[in-house]
Amino acid sequence: MIRTPFNSDWTVGHKGSPFDAFSGGSAKTAVTLPHDGLRDLPRSADSPNGSHTGYYPSAHLEYTKTIDVPAQWRDQSVVLDIEGAYRDAVVYVNGDFAAQRPNGYVGFSVALDPFLRFGEANTISVEVRTHEDSRWYAGAGLYRNVWLVTAEPVHIPLDGVRITTPVIEPDLASVITTVEVANETRHTRTVRVETEIRDDADVVLSLQTAPITLLPGTTGRVHLRHYLPEPALWNVDDPRLHTAHTRVREGDTLLDEDESVFGVRSVTVDPVHGLRINGRSVKLRGGCIHHDNGPLGSAAHPRAEERRVQLLKAAGYNAVRSSHNNISRAFLDACDRHGLLVWDEVSDVWTKSKTAFDYSLDFPEWWERDVESMVAKDFNHPSVIMYSTGNEIFETGSAIGSTWGRALAEKVRSLDDSRLITNAINGMVATMDVFAAQMASGDTPMNINALMGSMEDMMNTLGSTALVSDRIEESQSQLDVSGINYAEARYAIDAEHHPNRILVGSETFPRALDRIWPLVEQHPTVIGDFAWTAWDYIGEASIGRPVYPDDADVPTGTSSPYPWMLAQSGTIDILGNRRPVSFWQETVWGLRSQPYIAVQRPEHHGREVLVGGWSWDDVVSSWSWAVPPGSAIKVDVYSDADEVELRRDGTIIGRAQVGVHKACIAKFDTEYHPGELTAIAIRDGIEVGSSTLRTRSDIIQLALTPDRTELTADGGDLAYLSVELSDETGTIATDVATAVSVEIEGPGILAGFGSAQPDSIEEFAAATRTTYDGRALAIIRPTGPGTITVRAAAAGLPPQYVNLTAR
Repeated sequence: MIRTPFNSDWTVGHKGSPFDAFSGGSAKTAVTLPHDGLRDLPRSADSPNGSHTGYYPSAHLEYTKTIDVPAQWRDQSVVLDIEGAYRDAVVYVNGDFAAQRPNGYVGFSVALDPFLRFGEANTISVEVRTHEDSRWYAGAGLYRNVWLVTAEPVHIPLDGVRITTPVIEPDLASVITTVEVANETRHTRTVRVETEIRDDADVVLSLQTAPITLLPGTTGRVHLRHYLPEPALWNVDDPRLHTAHTRVREGDTLLDEDESVFGVRSVTVDPVHGLRINGRSVKLRGGCIHHDNGPLGSAAHPRAEERRVQLLKAAGYNAVRSSHNNISRAFLDACDRHGLLVWDEVSDVWTKSKTAFDYSLDFPEWWERDVESMVAKDFNHPSVIMYSTGNEIFETGSAIGSTWGRALAEKVRSLDDSRLITNAINGMVATMDVFAAQMASGDTPMNINALMGSMEDMMNTLGSTALVSDRIEESQSQLDVSGINYAEARYAIDAEHHPNRILVGSETFPRALDRIWPLVEQHPTVIGDFAWTAWDYIGEASIGRPVYPDDADVPTGTSSPYPWMLAQSGTIDILGNRRPVSFWQETVWGLRSQPYIAVQRPEHHGREVLVGGWSWDDVVSSWSWAVPPGSAIKVDVYSDADEVELRRDGTIIGRAQVGVHKACIAKFDTEYHPGELTAIAIRDGIEVGSSTLRTRSDIIQLALTPDRTELTADGGDLAYLSVELSDETGTIATDVATAVSVEIEGPGILAGFGSAQPDSIEEFAAATRTTYDGRALAIIRPTGPGTITVRAAAAGLPPQYVNLTAR
């Protein structure tokens, strides 16, 4: 098959009534995919979607592209491959209906052959819409890659090569390539299938071949068995990849070919060793992620997905959960290359809704096709180790409802029995009907007032009751790994009553890691922990916000009023910068020995603050503050040592034990004086590490740092340009907020410009952005070959320049 990128030369516009055409219709904007058509629409306090989506509006958009279809395509198979279209997508070819797909997170393909006019121009349009259908920001549009696929009538269908590694020994591994071949002609054809396996040095390791005879209009499969001596295994520390090159020949004629990347690795679980990758026990240091890419909206640019994977891995994560939907192919490709384990999730709902127009309306009819799409996408990816059949599903607490879970699990097993199956079960959600009735009647046997004092305690306590144990037992029994949301108290309960049940903390409060991680390490039946969330995201606005009750915009429940946009619950912010909680998390995991200094914002000193389960303390790693010298200030130091000594300008100002208030934290009450603040970690009386913060000088400059200067000029690459306010030594001016403007000369455009300010009213498409804690991020997309010059300027500061080269 010839797989051609189909991302350029699209237009998008509002899709109104067909009768609007008489008045000229809506304006169209030229775009390159992946594209989020919702990101640049105006947010409003009146949005019916509210804080769920960050106050973005509903939308009905139409993407259109015109292509010349050559006459020779008449005898070929022509397919449009759409990796993701959010949501309720309908595809038209020359104005005629060709296909639809309600689920906005699964890929689907459209056979174009019946609709094309050969030898002339053809128009393809895709309508998408979003409307109170999500609990978070989902975006709208053709937000993942789109491909045009052409092939001979005898060919390998999309995702037609599946690779398994059933036997792996140190000296030998068996690899089975199962190749599907379709015959769309009117005649019986006999062809030969061959697969060549190469290692990551491009050395041929095996070549196997076999003939297959296909009757007209049928498909068949060829199973080719390869044996690889002393195989290089894929794992998180050394992600060795192999490539399978498959060809279909008829005599000397090459009819089709395919290239598939895979890894040789095994995944098992048991109650003694827990999760094992290639026979070695692994605890999952996991994080949940939503699918948006911050300033890009939901657009899943391959470079954006890869950068996220790299930064997650650098922050200590070895696994991610795609909450609560199918993750992109580009993200999986990056996980394969960099060694990040993945569990991929089917859906946030089954048959019971969570928002007015969510996927529960389509799930009963489409779920099987959705599962087939997910498995086809994931099958050859070594990074994918688990499939999840759902998240916080109401039906998991119902006997009849659990039959949906059984059907889902068995469907997955029928398609792929090599991976684990889980479900993220929330005991409180699964039994919400009972608890609601008990609380309303006053008959509940628990002290609700005590439970309500802390969401962490409430969810943990409710999730571990006997009622929950009984109600979710059938749903748990269907799974290879039982996912537990916010109920780590179940770990000991299930270890006692169900010693062969394997568990995973599928969603947990990040600030509770010091309590949870020792339980994960203690119980071999618990294979890991996934914090909510690893990366901050748009929507569910302010669920992670430290709340000052005397603020004017105090949240109602877990949501804040407009203009709040970000959840502010990620251990990494939307720009990719690690927040202080990430360094504490790394310390609790045992991966960090150097102390980390986090300073509570002194302008709020003495104010009451409420820090919830998804929140972290209102701290910044900075010793530059716009408060008078001598102002009271609180300093936290994250460390795994016994105690921490704090020095200011070389003078000892205090010593504190680690863990008195919270594990891996030493706390200090002191005064702010400009200068140098140093924390020294001490274990057994010996200094084992130190870190220092310095006050910035009065001379501030703009600092521009690109993640790369050499780019690919194919329209799909990105450069991430860090924009910082700093002094001449590089110390960031976290206490200054300045509007920075970006101009671009040459073959490039500004794809997005943002900061981590959670309640900004500035737009990601604008060329000016106000820094937050001294930082902003500009994303540049090349549009052709040449030199791209980026100029950044701010009032009162000399402009700065960066040159990028696109080849």
